[in-house]
Amino acid sequence: MTSQTPVAEMHPQRWGAPESATVLPDSARALVDLAFGLQDHPAVVGATPPPAALDDDLLGALRALVGDENVLVDDATRALRTRGKSTPDLLRARAGDLTDAPDAVVRPDGHDEVAAVLAWAGEHRVAVVPFGGGTCVTGGLAARRDGFAGLVSLDLVRMKRLLAVDEVSMTATLEPGLRGPEAEALLAGHGVTLGHYPQSFEHASIGGFAATRSSGQSSAGYGRFDAMVVGLEAATPTGPLSLGSSPANAAGPDLRQLLLGSEGAFGVITSVTVRVCKAPAETSYEGWRWPSFAAGSDAMRTLAQAGLLPTVIRLSDESETAINLADPSSIGGAGGGCLMITGYEGTIEQVEARRAAVTAVLTDLGGTPLGNEPGQAWAHGRFGAPYLRDALLDHGVLVETLETATFWSGRQRLYDDVRAALTSSLGEGSLVLCHVSHVYETGCSLYFTVAARQGDDPIAQWQAAKAAASDAIVAAGATITHHHAVGTDHQPWLDREIGEVGVRVLRAVKAELDPVGILNPGILIP
Repeated sequence: MTSQTPVAEMHPQRWGAPESATVLPDSARALVDLAFGLQDHPAVVGATPPPAALDDDLLGALRALVGDENVLVDDATRALRTRGKSTPDLLRARAGDLTDAPDAVVRPDGHDEVAAVLAWAGEHRVAVVPFGGGTCVTGGLAARRDGFAGLVSLDLVRMKRLLAVDEVSMTATLEPGLRGPEAEALLAGHGVTLGHYPQSFEHASIGGFAATRSSGQSSAGYGRFDAMVVGLEAATPTGPLSLGSSPANAAGPDLRQLLLGSEGAFGVITSVTVRVCKAPAETSYEGWRWPSFAAGSDAMRTLAQAGLLPTVIRLSDESETAINLADPSSIGGAGGGCLMITGYEGTIEQVEARRAAVTAVLTDLGGTPLGNEPGQAWAHGRFGAPYLRDALLDHGVLVETLETATFWSGRQRLYDDVRAALTSSLGEGSLVLCHVSHVYETGCSLYFTVAARQGDDPIAQWQAAKAAASDAIVAAGATITHHHAVGTDHQPWLDREIGEVGVRVLRAVKAELDPVGILNPGILIP
């Protein structure tokens, strides 16, 4: 079954669909002007990519594999497949810099055509960048092209089928090009859901979820995407991989993990078999006030270790709470506080039982219930933050995010050290916000958002801040990335996380599966 759900192409210089672009609300203009000063930073119009490097003979051989209409070399299509959607990516695109554009966009249909394209690329030494939704925020779509005859974007947009649903085992097999809304619409026809809703949901793909080990906003209830995957098929330059024949096994190391999180550097995922759940009959979102970020975090830990997590649980620190709510007193008086969102999904009985149990614990720990309004407001705007980033970039405000995770015992140090590193690097007047959105029995994630007045070189400005924060993360013993993957942005710190032997293992896997090195060269592996 092929998706019929329309998903708009993203704007080449902004996040999301062009018709969904927003302007800075009047209510926020005065605040932004006071904090950062309003400047006009219009994007360059009419920029074109450099001339394509592939000659007619190479393109002819490629067209013979996938069809003439599925090898695109026009400037507009190449521009749409240039880099991802991090703030540095957008700043380069807005400045008219399309130097990372592919020479061609290739659209295979099915595993065999993917394998054929990889064989062609290996024979002619052409770099291949697998492309799903284009929502990457860590430089994972800007492959190195030196030493190659050219570079193609392997666009999986034609691979959009729901291949199978096993309603007895509660699994579904999906092709990688399905975007989030497309996959959910197909699964809804069988009364099931993945329940995977990252902020990029509207544009990100199933293959991208797997290749980056994505974590959705409902991870407390449904789990991370890599935990949902029970099997996968992949094409590599040296042959196919078919992994996952049972719900669990002891047949050596789990080779699925070689592809989950591999960012297209080891192979191209051509299908995934995932655990699904019954579509919820009831959903409910609520707000809670906590006197401090520490108190709210301790409450999250208590719920996680008691096995009482709701489907969604998020906690904003004092700064993020104040920015997100027009009237901080609405969550508990002039003393401010921190906003927690809890969400419940399932049958009516399941939702009522879990909400009652969670409410009892949170009340006993000192939380103040705020009713449904804050939760519904969050649910309504859960995918909208990247559009606001665009509006702020239009006015000269540098906005970007980074995330990490640590054990509960290290949470406070990590929070303090990363905030200090970002504030010190970005200077006076910068704003650093944080929230917890993914929680485990043993620890949690921390997701930071920063805003500062753009300097003369905003890309270098952010890179310096990101380096300072990454150094602080590693020094605190935390991970350099919880769910944004490695790409090129986190690559300089990966060896400090996995060690010299770990790096050698990654290089050995790369050499075995991709001996010519055509797959996403320069991405992931130090």
